[in-house]
Amino acid sequence: MTKVLLILHVLAAIVAVGPVTVAASMVPPAVRRAGTDTAAVSTVRLLHRICRIYSGIGIAVPAFGFATAGAMGVLGSGWLIASIVLTTAAAGLLIAFVLPRQEELLGQLDAQQTIERSSTVQLAMFTGLFNLLWATVTVLMIVRPGSTTGA
Repeated sequence: MTKVLLILHVLAAIVAVGPVTVAASMVPPAVRRAGTDTAAVSTVRLLHRICRIYSGIGIAVPAFGFATAGAMGVLGSGWLIASIVLTTAAAGLLIAFVLPRQEELLGQLDAQQTIERSSTVQLAMFTGLFNLLWATVTVLMIVRPGSTTGA
């Protein structure tokens, strides 16, 4: 059962978190290119929708993660606690800063307002931090400091 849970956890991470990290990274440059181009605004709208939908699906990642950790008996391990904290921080960053800023910029594009470069730079910074947190969690999941697997 542990292997099945681990497979589901990894698949959920790849299928849910991967698209969010890529689409979110594409939003700031897409906004800069959009201006008043209707087709480019549609691209920004699609990227934001991908981020919203897949971040909702991403709830499966920690759900399967907790189930896997429980089955493996590693819930108290330092690497896992660090991963949980970083995952929570990444989710908070996405919910509090990335998605709302994407919505604000999309609203400005829809209203054909001028987008300040600082707005897209700030979004890019928050998105980069989100991606860095997920990359760190991925490394912790692979290396698992103190594990007995020899990795």
